[in-house]
Amino acid sequence: MSTSTTLASRRYRPYFWEEFAQAAASRTQRQSRRQPVPAWAERGLRAARDGLGCEPGTVPGIRHLHRVELTDDHRSAQQLPDSYRAEQAALTLFGLHQSAGADPVHRPGVGLGTAVRHLRRTLLSGSAAERRLMAAATARDLEELVQHLRGLVPLLRQAGSGLDYTRLYRDLRNWTTPEQGRVLRAWGLQYTDPACDDSGQALWSDTAEACLYWAGFDSCLAEAGAQLAALRSGAGREAGTVPAMWPFYRTLISTPLRNKGALTRSLAAEHAALTVFAVHQQGRDTTVHSPGASPGSACRLLLAKAKDADSTAIERRFGALLTSLDAGELAQHLRGLVPLLRRTGIGLDYDALHRALQLWDDPQRPDEQSRIRNRWDRDFRTDTTPPST
Repeated sequence: MSTSTTLASRRYRPYFWEEFAQAAASRTQRQSRRQPVPAWAERGLRAARDGLGCEPGTVPGIRHLHRVELTDDHRSAQQLPDSYRAEQAALTLFGLHQSAGADPVHRPGVGLGTAVRHLRRTLLSGSAAERRLMAAATARDLEELVQHLRGLVPLLRQAGSGLDYTRLYRDLRNWTTPEQGRVLRAWGLQYTDPACDDSGQALWSDTAEACLYWAGFDSCLAEAGAQLAALRSGAGREAGTVPAMWPFYRTLISTPLRNKGALTRSLAAEHAALTVFAVHQQGRDTTVHSPGASPGSACRLLLAKAKDADSTAIERRFGALLTSLDAGELAQHLRGLVPLLRRTGIGLDYDALHRALQLWDDPQRPDEQSRIRNRWDRDFRTDTTPPST
């Protein structure tokens, strides 16, 4: 007879790592001195470690630790469901992490990005920690992801850093689904949470954002080319889902929203502005961030410099820009325009462009799109010369 997991059964059947943490908390409350790990928990940890590197469903000792139940159809299928495979991966990682540890390593609320940020402050250099997290974030499938995590977990254990294994299980379960983007965004935002730096000090207040990337860009830096390439790789991708872009976000987002991997309007606008700037700045020795230069005034200057054969194409591009329905379409048209501006040394005000991308289709401010569009159109038709780079 087929069985399935129900909401009621899940409510009263915690995952093994949750049971382990609950038992540890209970022992701490009852005893003045820490007691040994119960026999059932020790057997469970051994069984979980026995499953390392093994195909899900092939290790008899680990089966009783599963809370994801299988139907007859699942057992006869060529591959077990992702939820079961993800739970075995989480069980084996937990067994490895909890090995020889007295305190439970299952820490509710601690996402992978947060755990690696702690690792960066206590055990590894910033670049080494970042490389390990990005290696995991760029895994092509669940098996490769678990392999990277198996190398990371012993470091977390050494640093005394815990992890929310229920959240990790859900992340693993969602790795090959459309929810992968949210998982990636959560890891990146947790890792770059500006609430504290490597020494634990606040980086900036809740009322002021740090210097946005384009405002502090220096083309003389050795890593400038690699940074721009990383930003260009995010063109057309959802904000927060490109690990190479994580270090360059400066948008203020609350820690709870970071933990959830929330896609805020501000983050999406910054992501789009970064990709446009990277395309615009490519190959230029001087910055293309030019305060006061709107797309309208920039296109007017471009039109003045263009040959007669190019004028119609420029007007057509600018018209498409003005009629963009949403911020995504606006960013797409901007990425098509800026190579023309780059070749003629014309810059843009990226602070203003960032604000325009944020407000363009904001349902809370429906009049902003018309206001921005009219201003750009007026700049295009007014005989003024914007600054050039």
